[in-house]
Amino acid sequence: MTSKYSRGVLLCVIAAASWGGMFPVMTGALKHIDPFTFTCIRYTIAGLCFLPLLLALEGRASLRLGGERLWLAWFLGTSGFAGFQFLVFLGQKLVGKDGALIASIMMVLQPLLGFLANWVVRKVAPPKGALVFIAMSLVGVLFVITNGHLSILIQRPQQYGADGLIILGALCWVIYTMGGSFFPHWSPVKYTTVTTGLGLTSAYAITAILLGTGLIAVPTGDSLVAVIPHLAYMGLAAGFCGVLFWNLGNKAIGPLNGVLFMDVVPITAFTITAFGGHKPGGMQIVGALISATALVLNNMYLRRRQSSLTGPAAAKPAASPAATVSAKAEAVSR
Repeated sequence: MTSKYSRGVLLCVIAAASWGGMFPVMTGALKHIDPFTFTCIRYTIAGLCFLPLLLALEGRASLRLGGERLWLAWFLGTSGFAGFQFLVFLGQKLVGKDGALIASIMMVLQPLLGFLANWVVRKVAPPKGALVFIAMSLVGVLFVITNGHLSILIQRPQQYGADGLIILGALCWVIYTMGGSFFPHWSPVKYTTVTTGLGLTSAYAITAILLGTGLIAVPTGDSLVAVIPHLAYMGLAAGFCGVLFWNLGNKAIGPLNGVLFMDVVPITAFTITAFGGHKPGGMQIVGALISATALVLNNMYLRRRQSSLTGPAAAKPAASPAATVSAKAEAVSR
């Protein structure tokens, strides 16, 4: 294994582990502050880090957006930085003590949601084998949600709303990631920086309305002080460094290899919550393993299918659109 490849693997593992840590960290943060205000502050911090990075790499010309489809960039930024964050962390809060575990394992659905989104948007049906792995991953998620007691799905319909918010939030991130293809001349850093800024305008507006109508309380000074460590992690470690490491790692090893490390996200979340005293149930661990296995098998299947379709004579075999969506679904930003 070359040193370049080894560095790529290490960077992907670090990035995915940082994203897995988001959910236990949010468990503590949500005791002091609402997810809406927290998200606004978090991505303000991350955005202020991405902006100088973009200027350093591409100069001031990168901020000239004349003629670009800013309305589309705004919509995609809103989907990613307001829709994903608000829905997932609100759902996590509503679930309760198992929120971190359930939300983290549902993120494993993002590559598979990418297949379905690609099917709807680009009319490209996923391969039949991929549908099997989609079903397999859903079974794993159900085991995590119910801890193996599937009858809970009927007995506790009140949890549908929280679970639905998390899945809808995951879909918002898939939409955001797919949107990158509409700006082919933008670098990943520029796409992330511009959409972060535009998405924050929506996040600020939504949060202001919720605060103004009293649906959420204005955070106290003590609450803001209490979440400073959480903001440091979410804004800098997971929001900025995690993205940078992920992009560097994928450049070294390729997205089809990088996507395999997404199963590190729930594993990290499970480990941290266990050390925190909240151990997942046996069937929840089984469910996490089922979903992670579905992701790995899906990746292996796509690689083998791609190889058989392109053949050895192809000079530059391209990943299938569905595989590309899958690989991008966690790669742009957290």
